[in-house]
Amino acid sequence: MLWSALKLPSPDEPLPSTDAVRQALAVWALQFTPRVAIAEEAVLLEVGGSLRLFGGRLALRERLWPGAQELGATALAWAPNALAALALAHAGVEDGLGEPLAALLDPLPLTVLSALRAHRMTLSHIGCRTLGDVRRLPRAGLARRFDAALLRALDQAYGHAPQTHSWVVLPERFDARLELPHRVDEAAAMLFGARRLLLQLAAWLAARHLGTTAFTLHWAHDAMRSRGAGEGGQLTVRTAEPTRAVDHLSRLLAEHLSQVTLAAPVGDLRLTADEVRSLPQLSVSWLPDDAQGQEPLAHVLERLSARLGEARVLRPRLCADHRPEYAARWQPVGQPLPSGARTVPPPAWPQPSLLLEQPLRLPVIAHRPQHQGELQLLLGPQRVEGGWWDRDEASGQTRHAARDYWIARSAKTGLLWVFQTRLADEPAWYLHGFFA
Repeated sequence: MLWSALKLPSPDEPLPSTDAVRQALAVWALQFTPRVAIAEEAVLLEVGGSLRLFGGRLALRERLWPGAQELGATALAWAPNALAALALAHAGVEDGLGEPLAALLDPLPLTVLSALRAHRMTLSHIGCRTLGDVRRLPRAGLARRFDAALLRALDQAYGHAPQTHSWVVLPERFDARLELPHRVDEAAAMLFGARRLLLQLAAWLAARHLGTTAFTLHWAHDAMRSRGAGEGGQLTVRTAEPTRAVDHLSRLLAEHLSQVTLAAPVGDLRLTADEVRSLPQLSVSWLPDDAQGQEPLAHVLERLSARLGEARVLRPRLCADHRPEYAARWQPVGQPLPSGARTVPPPAWPQPSLLLEQPLRLPVIAHRPQHQGELQLLLGPQRVEGGWWDRDEASGQTRHAARDYWIARSAKTGLLWVFQTRLADEPAWYLHGFFA
């Protein structure tokens, strides 16, 4: 077995670790292993079964330690059992695997184990300064003079006795709170605390193989606020696609916060996941990625939408409609695609690369359509009919279309997409698109 201990500040250190901080770090750690426990001022992870998944201990450390530091961890240690990892973390020794465990633990001070910390004054009077000093004392004398917890802790730390743990359970819904270290007067200053909450959200999503499309940041005003300021405020951020990328969510939240003005100083934050969706896992390519390190286009568009306004950044959405001019609709980038929007079957016939906004009526000579000369009909007809249900409220008419499409050739302009109407009193020809 392999254990890792993430130590938080002790109660006597400048930043006291609260239950909320320990719980937040534990939930975040669940993305690396399902076996996470809280012990004293640390979070313990049994990562023996996760090494192969993450590519070894060094690769796991590169992913584990930076995020743990952001959440307040001050030390990291590895050891064959949980209590030894906790003792090494207290002592500031990270690697507990390179030497025999006894050689690493014996020089450590008594304060690294809480069971010995309570008796350190008595032990110091009999000349014990380290764990090794206590371990060399007669066991019978230790058992008579001290409680059973002392010997049990020594045996567990040195791997001579088993340990039991209460595993942290992932909550069904994500709802996390954070008390800011000091009151903030500007909305942009809330991003520091909000990023910690986003780290927890990303870990919760990763453990459930989900991504979020909407989350809400709530803030509570200081108790000394004016009466008109209210209890607090909230900001909902939406994404076009499910994601759990912390950097992208932070940048997106920063854009929205830049447009918020606080009515009073803020001291507490709360983050909730409003909408989550399944996030399929993609296979990692063995080939080099030319775009590696670059921000995806979808993330850039979402940040531009947050900065410029939803109505100014649009994207096309495929629709299951046989009428070409209605086969795609424009919608805000931040608005999620409706379910089934990506399942529109591809057209069976070739489609033009450029579609005219309004079809151009063509002259007809001797029943032959003309466009800078007579057109030669190459392929068709492709019959399209639909829109009888689509009513234009302004004109009171339906947008029913019944057409026969052809691929035609013009001696001067190349391949064209033309159609002939079928419902009109007099059939007419129209130019609707150009092929590249």
